Amino acid sequence: MADTAFTSSTREVPEISAVPRHIAIIMDGNGRWARKRLMPRVAGHRRGVESVRTVIRACMERGVSHLTLFAFSSENWRRPADEVSFLMQLFLRALQKEVDRLHENGIRFRVIGDLARFDPALVALIHDAEARTRKNARMNLTIAANYGGRWDILQAIDRMLEKHPERRSGFSEEDLSAELAMNYGPEPDLFIRTGGEKRISNFLLWQLAYTELYFTDTLWPEFDEAALDAAIDSYCTRERRFGRTSEQLREAIKAGSAASTTLAHQSGGGRA
Repeated sequence: MADTAFTSSTREVPEISAVPRHIAIIMDGNGRWARKRLMPRVAGHRRGVESVRTVIRACMERGVSHLTLFAFSSENWRRPADEVSFLMQLFLRALQKEVDRLHENGIRFRVIGDLARFDPALVALIHDAEARTRKNARMNLTIAANYGGRWDILQAIDRMLEKHPERRSGFSEEDLSAELAMNYGPEPDLFIRTGGEKRISNFLLWQLAYTELYFTDTLWPEFDEAALDAAIDSYCTRERRFGRTSEQLREAIKAGSAASTTLAHQSGGGRA
């Protein structure tokens, strides 16, 4: 699926579908999964890579067009140095191993975040993977690494004012959103956080304005296709009003169904 330009849910009502177009996930609970098994924390991170593969495949099969995974936040540098080092090496090895598979499956790969603190070898690998998969259109996979929602907004302001100094006196939501790290995709329809915590932890602060939030106690290494389906099932029960009343939403759904029926008949779909 080709890029979908970012559109703001506070400016216009987005298209609503049974399957979320964009799912964003905070993959939490690797360390606790390992600790429960008397294993080092890094073992949980290693096992979490298997869940990443499972979720990517499941999202493709269910028709999700954009999947964004929060791999490493700008605050995660506060973790023990040996764990941070392991995470960087795990990221490097996973990229080296997985980019061929992503490319073969038609997945476009991107990384958002401040790459300045990463090792040059890792940055080069990221850029190579992005370039190699640039023309893929089956699904967009975005990894947020050294990413923070506040950083994203600040860097967007800096980029906008560098291009348009005259906007120091005022600018619109559209002016700013064009410079956000994820200006190439729709706002997330569904946000998932595993591991039991109930917060968004500085993730996609601008983009999550009207996203449906789903929190599960399931630890990330245990998050499988059934867990993903449970999250999507919960999403399907939500009434996505975007500021409207329930009555307005029902009328909009009724009007959409009538229009679809008319179109089907006009195209011959209604003939016996």
